[in-house]
Amino acid sequence: MKTEDQYLKFVRWSDKDSAYIGFCPDLFPWGGVCHGKHEERTYRRLCELVREEIAELQAAGGELPPAHTRPMREPAGV
Repeated sequence: MKTEDQYLKFVRWSDKDSAYIGFCPDLFPWGGVCHGKHEERTYRRLCELVREEIAELQAAGGELPPAHTRPMREPAGV
């Protein structure tokens, strides 16, 4: 498993912003970190930001925050 896989990442539509917003609560607790008109592109950008944040924290010698946030319901068969 890649390091970024332990963190919950999700994209949701915002009527207020008329855009998809990307979230990763354990790394970016202040809220959405990217937005876009296309769900898949927004998710790809979110994944890039998560990888960049992890690389920066590791390069600085900092510890990664624990992955606490989980989906409300685990997928079937897990």
